[in-house]
Amino acid sequence: MNTRKLSTVLMGLISLVAVNSVHAADIAAGKEKTALCMGCHGPDGNSVNVIWPRLAGQNANYLLKQLQDFKTAKRIDPTMQGMVMTLSDEDMVNISAYYAAQKPAAAKYDETLVAKGQDIYRGGITETAVAACMGCHSPSGDGNAPAAYPALKSQHPEYIAMQLQKFKDGSRANDAGKMMRNVANRMSEAEMKAVSAYIAAMK
Repeated sequence: MNTRKLSTVLMGLISLVAVNSVHAADIAAGKEKTALCMGCHGPDGNSVNVIWPRLAGQNANYLLKQLQDFKTAKRIDPTMQGMVMTLSDEDMVNISAYYAAQKPAAAKYDETLVAKGQDIYRGGITETAVAACMGCHSPSGDGNAPAAYPALKSQHPEYIAMQLQKFKDGSRANDAGKMMRNVANRMSEAEMKAVSAYIAAMK
């Protein structure tokens, strides 16, 4: 079996384990464990500060992967790494399920950027071979839960643009197969801001 096929099989198995874990989650127990999360992400996962992501309505498999990546330092953030160190695997499953069950609030965005952002999200950028975002994150912005690809709609545009910049400069590198790093490397700051505005506008 070649490396690409082996990688595909392993990713499928990991996704299956994550799906089964999330299905067995205890949402009430997850809510109890979010006391320390509320300071940044709000009581229901709708953060007010635009530098902190909204977790409400996010795919549970994606949230679980991020928590695991923070704990193993595959994704670096001093604050988050301090928070996750006391969490068990069960805690992370339950917290992820709790936030996934919440409703995301509407985000603020620059309306003048939405049309350009829509073109990028739905059609990509031909000149620099950037694929359409909806291929992984879905036309509706709901992501792909089994593959642990995040939902994006109603996210703070500032946060989305910040993550794209981190993928571009390599300070975030927990994307499978360098998919997001390859995309971000071909995008300008203006293009990042535009697609982020369109994502925030999605309901």
